[in-house]
Amino acid sequence: MKLRSLIVDDEIHARENLKFLLQNYCPEIEVVGTAADKVSAKESVNVLKPQVIFLDIRMPSGTEGFDFFESISEKKFQVVFVTAFKDYAIRALNANAIHYLLKPVDVDDLQIAVKKLVNTNLLFTENKEQLLNYAKSLENLSRTLLLSTGVTRITINHSKGFKIVDPNDFMYLEGEGNYTSIFFVDGNKYVDTKSIGVYEDILDRQLFFRIHKSHIVNILFVKEFLSEEGHFVVLKNDVKLAISRLRVPQFLDFFRQMKKW
Repeated sequence: MKLRSLIVDDEIHARENLKFLLQNYCPEIEVVGTAADKVSAKESVNVLKPQVIFLDIRMPSGTEGFDFFESISEKKFQVVFVTAFKDYAIRALNANAIHYLLKPVDVDDLQIAVKKLVNTNLLFTENKEQLLNYAKSLENLSRTLLLSTGVTRITINHSKGFKIVDPNDFMYLEGEGNYTSIFFVDGNKYVDTKSIGVYEDILDRQLFFRIHKSHIVNILFVKEFLSEEGHFVVLKNDVKLAISRLRVPQFLDFFRQMKKW
């Protein structure tokens, strides 16, 4: 069964282009309507009951896309945010594990997003709790962007669904390909589908430092620095991690600025 989808964008050419791409390259999607502003978009949601909304982030008012989104009381749909801005919004979207597309929309990127939508819809069908977690993640995103509060919650995609976490509870992260293992202060571990490069971008750079291509550490949990037979940090749980030789000077400067010596 196809996913019923609504396109919301103030630019007619953008709406029609995305509609064309979805109809010709994404057989999993049925475009049931389009809208140019938040009023018509809300009416369309109430009447058409879409399962997916492709929503332009920046409409005329600057926040109109999120104003519309906040006006919907029951968010029983997935959202793909569409944006031409490679800025802080992308950090927030990545942090909350929300689908997004950059303008101009690339067909391959669109098809990847649609496959994720289909898989996530199946997850919601099997586990209603995950739909609630997804809605919370969307709320975190809106709060972050509308209030410019910074990333305070991160959504992890793990094997059983979604989990919303406080990044301050991360002790360290370990990257392998397109996956990142996150090790928490309480000893728990989750594997996320975001790469460690994405995490380097979205985490607070006053607290987290990438010591190696494979590791990021929370500086608050570093208890020792070793420079014998290489360079290493020892964390409070006694895990020992290597520091890349080229990153040692920056790491030491970072530590001094944090006044941890």
